[in-house]
Amino acid sequence: MQNFECKLGTRVVFGEGRENEVGKYVAGYSKKVLIHYGGDYLKEYGILDRITKSLEENNIEYVIFDGVVPNPRLSLVNEGIKICREQDIDFILAVGGGSAIDSSKAIALGTMYDGDVWDFYTGQATPEKALKVGVVLTIPGSGSEMSESSIITNEKENLKCGIDTEVIVPEFAILNPEMCYTIPPYLLSCGIADTLTHLFERYFTPTKNVVITDYLIEGAMKALLEIGPKLKKDPKNYDYCAEFMWIATIAHNGTMDVGRASDWGSHRIEHEISALYDITHGGGMAIIYPAWMKYVKNQDIDRFNQLATRVFGVDNTDKEEAADQGINKVEEFFRTLGLKTTLTEADIPLDRFEEMAEKAVGEAGFVGRFKRLEVKDIIEILNIAK
Repeated sequence: MQNFECKLGTRVVFGEGRENEVGKYVAGYSKKVLIHYGGDYLKEYGILDRITKSLEENNIEYVIFDGVVPNPRLSLVNEGIKICREQDIDFILAVGGGSAIDSSKAIALGTMYDGDVWDFYTGQATPEKALKVGVVLTIPGSGSEMSESSIITNEKENLKCGIDTEVIVPEFAILNPEMCYTIPPYLLSCGIADTLTHLFERYFTPTKNVVITDYLIEGAMKALLEIGPKLKKDPKNYDYCAEFMWIATIAHNGTMDVGRASDWGSHRIEHEISALYDITHGGGMAIIYPAWMKYVKNQDIDRFNQLATRVFGVDNTDKEEAADQGINKVEEFFRTLGLKTTLTEADIPLDRFEEMAEKAVGEAGFVGRFKRLEVKDIIEILNIAK
């Protein structure tokens, strides 16, 4: 196990109706907030009304700023920054899933910075401060509600880049499992797939002697494999929603990868696909992850065998065969969610692999820690995903 520091800076407020208390939690930080979200469903289901009522009861002024879409756009972030500066707003309340939260974090960074907020996402500047952010989670999966990450798409340059910094870790996250009732079926499937790949990214590590986190991750994966299909069949079952919401949060809040190196190569590859073709991130991961597994399995066949036997129940003494069977079960799981598992099925053009690979590796020239992937490797993975 590696040396590590661990700090979980987000207060989690979990349970039925907890969004009605949001004003109480905002009051400790601000008297004027930006409510940032996307989608008419917040109005349709009365979620926005409940949030604004709670803010008013706590004498908190608010400005509503909607328009967030999957793969959140830099242009919208810049609009939000302008609003915050002009209206002297000092707190961002993100309402939604990963896109709304990541966009809110970007606005929080940019409002406190004299330069272009994109500088942070391209590594040209390092953030030292940001506005505080709070979250009302409505679509689990990204894990952004407790993470130090934000990923934004620069639509003019067809680039999707991320930043990790503790200054954007949300102050609080309100998780009401009832919110899952409003999630469209495809987005629910994408959230389940994204959560599973967050666990995979941590599981496939070059770090040795990580028994405790191996078992933690395997337990979370087994719970998700059990709950995910049940939730798809019964999407308004509170208990299933509660289990899924919490799995999605802890999969990405830092507890599962303490003392071990995570990989993240496949996420970098998928970001280039969604930057060009605007596929929902979880849907893209269902395509890329099985292909990545097939390409890198011989890097550590024992680890793939461990996944197959412990998590997917494969019973085969031949390690390579067991590993292949485990990968097939991953692909089958994504298909049971109704997701595509090839680029062709998802109508993704097959003619820009080299461009995507070069953008994925960036100036570093590689991605991934479990197996270091260069341009030629990524092109091979994209070919497997065809």
